[in-house]
Amino acid sequence: MTSTDGNLVKEPEASVNDTVVVNSVSGDEEDDIPMLSSHTLEALKEFLAEQNQAAAGAEEAVDVDGEEVSLVTENWNLSQFWYNRQTAETIAAEVAALSETLISPRVICIACPTLYAYLKKIVPGVPAQLLEFDKRFEQYGDDFTFYDYNQPEDLPLSLKHSFPIVVADPPYLSKECLEKIAETVKFLSKPGESYLLLLTGEVQTLLAAELLGLGPCGFRPEHSSKLGNEFRLFTSYDPGVRLGGWQHDI
Repeated sequence: MTSTDGNLVKEPEASVNDTVVVNSVSGDEEDDIPMLSSHTLEALKEFLAEQNQAAAGAEEAVDVDGEEVSLVTENWNLSQFWYNRQTAETIAAEVAALSETLISPRVICIACPTLYAYLKKIVPGVPAQLLEFDKRFEQYGDDFTFYDYNQPEDLPLSLKHSFPIVVADPPYLSKECLEKIAETVKFLSKPGESYLLLLTGEVQTLLAAELLGLGPCGFRPEHSSKLGNEFRLFTSYDPGVRLGGWQHDI
C-alpha cells in the first residue's frame, strides 16, 4: 500500500577529447595504453543511455490464470520492490473476500502498484485506486493519483473518507514515514466500516499497533527481489483462518 515510494541518479559524464585514456599507467607501458576515439566514446555513451531508458520503462509480464499482469521495472532509487506472485495473489484474494462483505466495495492501494495490477486482473469488478509517487503509473489513467508521503493529505477531496478497504506499503522503514502514511490512511478510510492492511518491516510492529491499532498476521509477504529485512502483514481486523490468523504472541 505501498506506498509507498526520487529522481534517477545520473551517471557522471566523461570528458570528451580527441582520445580518452581508459586506464592510467606510467612508464614504459605507455605505448600499450588502450585508447577510445571520441566517436567510439560517444557511441558507447549513446548505447548506455538507450539501455538505461529501456530499463526504466520496461514491463515484466506475469501469467495469472492465462492472463498477463504487466509490471514496470522496479526503480530502487524510489525504494521500489515488487511483491512476488504468491504475495500479490494472497493479498488480492483477501481484498476479494473483504469486498464480499461490503455493499459498496472500493479499495485504494497506497504505494503498492503490484497489488493494484493483480486486483485489476483477479477482481476487476472491485473499483481500485492507486496512490504513487512514480509517474510511470499515470498509464492507469483516472485510477492513478500522484502521492508524496511527505504531504500526507495533499490529495483530492473526492478521495477523503471514501474507501472501506485501504492497503498501504510505506516506501521506507522509518518512524517518520509510517507516521505520515498513517495520516493518509485516516484521510482515506471510510468511517465506521473500513479494513486496513499494512505491509511493512517487522521492526514496525509496535509502531503499527500504536498508530493504527494493527495486529500482525501469520502470513509473511515476500518480494521478487530478496530483501534483508523481515516483512510482515498487519491488519486492523482479525482475519480468522485467512492470512495465517493474528499472531497474538508478538
